[in-house]
Amino acid sequence: MTKLHIFDMDGTLLRGAASVELSRHLGRFEEANAVEEAWLRGEVGEVRFWELVLPLWDGVSEDEIDRAFEACPWIDGVAEVFADIDARGEHSAVISQSPLFFVRRLRRWGAGAVFGAGVEPGGRAGEDLLLTVDDKVSITEQLVAERGLTHDDCVAYGDSTSDVGLFGRLRRTVAVNGTPLLRGLAAAVYDGPDLREAYAIGRDLLAGSVLSSPERS
Repeated sequence: MTKLHIFDMDGTLLRGAASVELSRHLGRFEEANAVEEAWLRGEVGEVRFWELVLPLWDGVSEDEIDRAFEACPWIDGVAEVFADIDARGEHSAVISQSPLFFVRRLRRWGAGAVFGAGVEPGGRAGEDLLLTVDDKVSITEQLVAERGLTHDDCVAYGDSTSDVGLFGRLRRTVAVNGTPLLRGLAAAVYDGPDLREAYAIGRDLLAGSVLSSPERS
């Protein structure tokens, strides 16, 4: 039986948020960062967040998005981890609340299934386009069923509140540079700059290794 590795993107694979990094590349960093900080403080909801951010990207070209993607501060070893998963005949998935048009570019680095919000530059915002905390769980359950796996065949890697539901559902979880809340839910913790090291911990969990403490880095 094979395995499934589920990754968050913002804060886990990407050091920061895709919405801010794309805006930075387009010269709209200050506006996007202000919206991001307001969202983190709970001052704007999900729909309002995109109502404010999407106009900042109106008219952006695919080439500009490509250049922003390449310029982002990715954690080290992303492509190498995806390649190792594939070489073992295992599955990877990236499930993010960031826009799918950005997340899907990770396929170029070997990511398997990719999921994200259905918003588009300059387009509308709406509840029907968003990907929620609960969606992360339901998407994972669908992937598990389609591949004939069990929860014990899965390991999830995440960093923050968007991963809480999934970390509550799965036993094999790695908090990658995680928030205090997620660290408390995780089976193991990794702090550092290299996804390959977090992935090694995930492989230990899949092999049934027992860690004496969740604090491992």
